[in-house]
Amino acid sequence: MLSSKIRVLVVDDSAFFRKRLIEMLNKMKGVEVVGEADNGMNAVRASRRLHPDVITMDVEMPVMDGILAVKHIMDDSPTAILMLSSFTKEGAAATLDALDAGAADFLSKDFGNTAGGHDAASNLLAERIFTLAKRPYIQTRSIKTEAAKAPAPKRAIRKKCYQLIAIGASTGGPVALQTILTSLPADFPLPILVVVHMPANFTPAFAERLNTQSSITIKEAADGDVLKPGLALLAPGGTQMTVEQRGSSRSLVRIKKADINQTYKPSVDITFSSLANTYHNGGVLAVVLTGMGADGLEGARLLKSNGSSVWSQDEASCVVFGMPQAVEKAGLSDQVLPIDKIGSALVKVV
Repeated sequence: MLSSKIRVLVVDDSAFFRKRLIEMLNKMKGVEVVGEADNGMNAVRASRRLHPDVITMDVEMPVMDGILAVKHIMDDSPTAILMLSSFTKEGAAATLDALDAGAADFLSKDFGNTAGGHDAASNLLAERIFTLAKRPYIQTRSIKTEAAKAPAPKRAIRKKCYQLIAIGASTGGPVALQTILTSLPADFPLPILVVVHMPANFTPAFAERLNTQSSITIKEAADGDVLKPGLALLAPGGTQMTVEQRGSSRSLVRIKKADINQTYKPSVDITFSSLANTYHNGGVLAVVLTGMGADGLEGARLLKSNGSSVWSQDEASCVVFGMPQAVEKAGLSDQVLPIDKIGSALVKVV
């Protein structure tokens, strides 16, 4: 249970950055900075002593880096950890390692370049802190344990003549997507489109990582890509991904730079809506995974109106239940499944 205030531990080897971050956090109503640490080892010790609700964690630090610190903390006492990293290629790879280790989410350390300036950066940080602190954090290994105990779906999973799988996710999405895509066989018979809220410098590294771990082929989508069986295309960060029909049997991906005023870049709603406009025969199976907000709700509504199917991830296995909850509450979910059951269910249904 949370105390009256959200207790935050700040971890970074830069005294300047710690001071800056603590000043931002101290201005947030309902947040209390209970401690700070300058390396991963001290972070593990401070976590044991202070029992924070949320930890902000740097990636590269002396003595013990953030990735190893996350592993130790998640083994010791699972806590919501928000990684703060540079959005370089190396920083992206390291942050993905931290998410694999159990971190819940990530943000760029470059607050100065956030659109809207300091206030926008502070609001973004506050959104993450409050969202991650809303519920007891469940580490990835515990998710599978809880999911295994979950009751069977209320509706039988039936085969249908699907032409495409479309998956949308946000916070907690990288690990959830990894769980699903790595469980699919090399001969999976349908193309897959994936939209996850990630910045432009992260999606190439994420697609490459998934491809090395999976039997199917996974790549960052490019304009003009043709949808093919067993090929998963990941929407590039900072863009919007749509699909258009060419002839009776070919579908092409279109990638367009996102508008500066669009909230999500890429947006699940935009991709799902495009599919609803392209596939009029109910040929899409859309899956909405863990994430804050309600991106995907309106796109799922349009797909359902065309006869397509919508699945959503269950609350117990979500890092943040926002996106799947919105779809489920609207009565759009044909199936509500734990994350470790979705891959096998996809294989069964197609």
